Amino acid sequence: MSDVTRVEKPWGYEIHWAKTDRYVGKVIHINKGHALSLQYHNQKDEVIHVWSGKILFEMDVNGKLEGREMLPGESVHVTPPTIHRMTAIEESDILEASTPELDDVVRLEDRYGRKT
Repeated sequence: MSDVTRVEKPWGYEIHWAKTDRYVGKVIHINKGHALSLQYHNQKDEVIHVWSGKILFEMDVNGKLEGREMLPGESVHVTPPTIHRMTAIEESDILEASTPELDDVVRLEDRYGRKT
C-alpha cells in the first residue's frame, strides 16, 4: 500500500488513504456550494458514503438525471457507466471505496473547465 496523499481539487480535496491493485479508499472533501463534474466511468466501480455534511447526489436513472439529498450515514453504489455528480449543499466529507482505476473519468460537464 502506498503512502497517504492529498490531492487538491478546484472543489475541495481528496485524501487517498488506501491504494492497491484491487481497491482505493478516499476521503472526498467538497466545499459548500461546489460540485464535482457530471461524469461517468468506463471501468471504475465505486461506493460513496456521506460521512458529514449534506450533498445533492445526481444520477442517471433510465436516461433522466435524478437528484436526491444525502445526509451522513447514507451510501450509494455507482456502477460503470452510470452518469453521476455530487454537489455540496453544506461543507461535506464523503468516503469513497472503489476499484483502482483513478484516471477513468469521462467528464460531460465541469464548472471548472476541466476536460477528460
